[in-house]
Amino acid sequence: MTPLCLSLRAVASFRPGLLNERAYKPMAERVQHSPSPTSRSQGTEGVLGFLGRDMAVDLGTANTLVYVRGRGVVLNEPSVVAINTLTGAILAVGAEAKRMIGRTPSHIQAVRPLKDGVIADFDVTEKMLRYFIHRVHKRRLLAKPRVVVCVPSGITGVEQRAVEEATIAAGSRRAYIIEEPMAAAIGAGLPIHEPTGNMIVDIGGGTTEVAVISLGGIVTSTSIRIGGDELDEAIIQHVKKEYSLLLGERTSEAIKLAIASVFPMPDELVAEIKGRDLVSGLPKTITISAEEIRRAIEEPVNAIIDAIKTTLDRTPPELAADIMDRGIVLTGGGALLRGLDKRLRHETGMPVRISDTPLQAVVLGSGKCLEEFEVLQRVLVSPSSRR
Repeated sequence: MTPLCLSLRAVASFRPGLLNERAYKPMAERVQHSPSPTSRSQGTEGVLGFLGRDMAVDLGTANTLVYVRGRGVVLNEPSVVAINTLTGAILAVGAEAKRMIGRTPSHIQAVRPLKDGVIADFDVTEKMLRYFIHRVHKRRLLAKPRVVVCVPSGITGVEQRAVEEATIAAGSRRAYIIEEPMAAAIGAGLPIHEPTGNMIVDIGGGTTEVAVISLGGIVTSTSIRIGGDELDEAIIQHVKKEYSLLLGERTSEAIKLAIASVFPMPDELVAEIKGRDLVSGLPKTITISAEEIRRAIEEPVNAIIDAIKTTLDRTPPELAADIMDRGIVLTGGGALLRGLDKRLRHETGMPVRISDTPLQAVVLGSGKCLEEFEVLQRVLVSPSSRR
């Protein structure tokens, strides 16, 4: 095994989000927005549409991606904000703020305002969204964009309302909500409107979404708050327990990106990692293998596999037969975890494939909804009808 020295600078710019429910009426139950406008306001929406370009936002735990109607994906930044705790001022947002994690003085704090796919800090999330919206949409008088925001399928009504209010406060004129499994399936190019079963597994930074989709709606789904962040934490705890070495978030993520796998690989890598020795308090370097990392992350990986099996168990037999033919599609940063497709084939006995654009599937699906917005608008309902 050849030692692999990690370069944090090389991986700092790449964050895959590892370790970030049915035709017509059913679709209306899963894609929601604020109350439908009157015919007069619809005319106003059309006029303002020329001034403020509509956009879709994948508000992820790890990364925030923005799609602008007619332009495609224009922004992909980490969901991190650096704040001066003395004045409350925002010092940096996105990639610049992420570089500060674990390296700030006491009066500067680099925070991630979203946790497990939902808003943990409303004010900071609003400021982050405002920064991203203004960055891609040069604001003019009356020019406020309509925004479609992706949320996990398992969030509560209160959490959904927080997303809507933060989006409106950040400068949009109307906020629409679409659930991540549906957006991921559209972005992965699945024929969701056909009467056949399509299974999507979206593994992000904070949540894993598993859903079976047919006739334009979600037949059955499972949402668990386990994703790339839990894998990072599992690596930190393993190294702390076995080597008495304390790692930071970025170092743990770098190890995951460099050597982590969930299935035995032909060439098992090793890596040298640096941290602080908890016994002596001094910097220390150790060598760790991919096999050891695989054991460290086994618990969260098993939770993801169990969620997939649970969803399959609840799937109607006709759709299960379709999935056996068509296979399971993986999206999200977690889809890039080495050997995950092989592990799922071994565990489920079903074909598994990775989406062509796993990191952008959700925002691309939301963007397709924007491009066909006038058609989609007829099935949108008020959030208050959410059960």
